[in-house]
Amino acid sequence: MEYKDYYKIMGVPRSASPDEIKKAHRKLARKYHPDVSKEKDAEARFKELTEAYEVLRDAEKRAAYDQLGTHWKAGQEFRAPPDWNAGAERSGSGFDWGFQGDGSARHADFSDFFDTLFSHGFPQNPGEAGRRSTGRSAQGARRQSFSAKGQDHHARILIDLEDAYTGASKTLSLQMTAPDAQGRAVAQEHQVSFNVPKGVRAAQQIRLVGQGGSGIGEGNPGDLYLEVDFRPRSAGSPQYRVDKHDVYLDLPVSPWEAALGAEVHAPTPAGWVEVKIPAGSGSGRKLRLKGRGIPASTPGDFYFVLQVISPAADTVSDQSFYADMARQFKHFKPRSIWNASA
Repeated sequence: MEYKDYYKIMGVPRSASPDEIKKAHRKLARKYHPDVSKEKDAEARFKELTEAYEVLRDAEKRAAYDQLGTHWKAGQEFRAPPDWNAGAERSGSGFDWGFQGDGSARHADFSDFFDTLFSHGFPQNPGEAGRRSTGRSAQGARRQSFSAKGQDHHARILIDLEDAYTGASKTLSLQMTAPDAQGRAVAQEHQVSFNVPKGVRAAQQIRLVGQGGSGIGEGNPGDLYLEVDFRPRSAGSPQYRVDKHDVYLDLPVSPWEAALGAEVHAPTPAGWVEVKIPAGSGSGRKLRLKGRGIPASTPGDFYFVLQVISPAADTVSDQSFYADMARQFKHFKPRSIWNASA
């Protein structure tokens, strides 16, 4: 997947104001609109321009895009860091992305790069909120009143997998992006405290009542929804994989442990355990610890997935040992499962 430099596509600097971005879009849209343009690849350029404008015209999406930094180059192979938008609070009505463009293109026409960044975790445009009520008394016209509940806000948060096993109390900082007087995006940081319920799963939402946007008039404040994801683990730590309530971990074993059987010490999110390796095991074999996955009314299971790791033959002695093994197991044909005529 290629990185898209939206500023380069629009022909504006990263410091461009909203008015400068709007003017650049208007100029380029006239130049590349497929109904009137004679430019080569006008339709592709117009779609690319529309995608860029969709991001840079919106303060929240522009701020999120800017978080990727300036070291990326257009066309460079790109993979979004798993925690790139964690802690960014968004206003809106839900987590599903809603196209906010001017109707000249659809979300489906946008690139994989756009989908990776914005197809999840960014709410759709909430539009008009609240309702206006009017009426007249016998005395004459009454003043109009306006009252509306505040917008719900959403943020993606990262927790440790261990928190899902035990529950936890957390305080973290969120950043809410809002335009300043000049229309430029400004991040405002605030702290929220909440409880992580035992058994929470990835993509589950924690609702904080009344901690969203302020209400208008007599309207109540909106709610804040925290969508849970599990924090990537650092190198050297057990690299757990989660599927709903089930948890998996690759367990390295030596050839002799796999062949002869063994009892090994291995980690789980709930603590270290002794694991019995059955004799004659091979790579890919799953050893299940029933009910030791993420807690629930029906708890998930924990699986060790065996990975047989052979030692390197770095010395003459080691190489001689492997040569003896080859002679000892000369009738062993690991590729005999293949059909030679295939």
